[in-house]
Amino acid sequence: MTDTDAVVIGAGPVGLFQVFQLGLLGLRAHVIDVLPESGGQCAALYPDKPIYDVPGVPRCTGRELTRLLLTQAQPFLQPADSTSADAADRGAPSSPYANVHLGQQVSELARAEDGHWLVTSDRGQQWRARAVFVAAGAGAFVPRSLNLPGLQDAVNVHFHVPEAGALPWSGQHVVVVGGGDEALSAVLSLAEDSDPARRPARLTLLHRRDVFQAEPDLDAAVRALIAQGRVALCVGMPTEVHATDAVVQALTLLTPEEAAVRLALDHVLIRQGMSPKLGPLTSWGMALERKQVAVNTATFETSLPQVYAVGDINTYPGKKRLLLCGFHEATMAAHAASAALNPGSPQHLLYTTTSPLLRERLGVA
Repeated sequence: MTDTDAVVIGAGPVGLFQVFQLGLLGLRAHVIDVLPESGGQCAALYPDKPIYDVPGVPRCTGRELTRLLLTQAQPFLQPADSTSADAADRGAPSSPYANVHLGQQVSELARAEDGHWLVTSDRGQQWRARAVFVAAGAGAFVPRSLNLPGLQDAVNVHFHVPEAGALPWSGQHVVVVGGGDEALSAVLSLAEDSDPARRPARLTLLHRRDVFQAEPDLDAAVRALIAQGRVALCVGMPTEVHATDAVVQALTLLTPEEAAVRLALDHVLIRQGMSPKLGPLTSWGMALERKQVAVNTATFETSLPQVYAVGDINTYPGKKRLLLCGFHEATMAAHAASAALNPGSPQHLLYTTTSPLLRERLGVA
């Protein structure tokens, strides 16, 4: 059980900004996300597409915005060490920060007798928090898979490409499944990676037809790799998995000519996009309206005391699903929580330009 002031559910842009705002107010936070990396929808769905409507940032990609927000929140992120590797021991992706927990979904939210909230993840980790902030976007983004028996529990089936470090398929045959931006971006990055610890020996792109749904430049770049023989294109629909001891060895494909062919492989990387699911959130007792969490716009508190909802997950009259609105909501929720958790303390509005206390918390002179 980890004791903390706040738990933030969701490490997307709004969740990361929520950690920053809580830190400014002197509240310690842990953030949990089902994805294996921070950034939420921005990093998972359009990491390299430009975003133009973030105030003060004329243009940035989803990946760049995530890095900027992590840099901004740095004073309130704790570097990971050997004592904070318990989630990794359970199979969750490692995080460079001890208070950022990736690759796990919050499965339970329960009220303790002392008024604190007990948060439990599907990896068995638990937190005891005074306040909870739900910044889950449209829900927990779960990778779209192939609906084939024997695939879900295979150890050599992957859904993400880590940004750094060695990859398990170095020097082996990798089949990338998909025909959209996510699949073609993965093919391009793997084929052109100069690090031999990340580059596969063989790379095959598997799609149901010889037509991609990707940006024209990305389509052209992958077509060039195929023409050069650096990437093989396999057209067909997977119909059967051949696996032994939870290791996929081959896929049977039905070609457009209705012939069955066997595709041998070492690893499968499925990049067919993400599907948002509310999941366990629906059983936590919060008032919902059309699969969104209803909030009080004065505090962004839900129907549960000291549980707040910010970003695309919430709803209220006039709601706009924009990053700018999510950042505003995170700020308002942080101040409301600070007042609720410290009722005996005066709530003065401080500014980073002039407040010695805020500058001390930020670690700047």
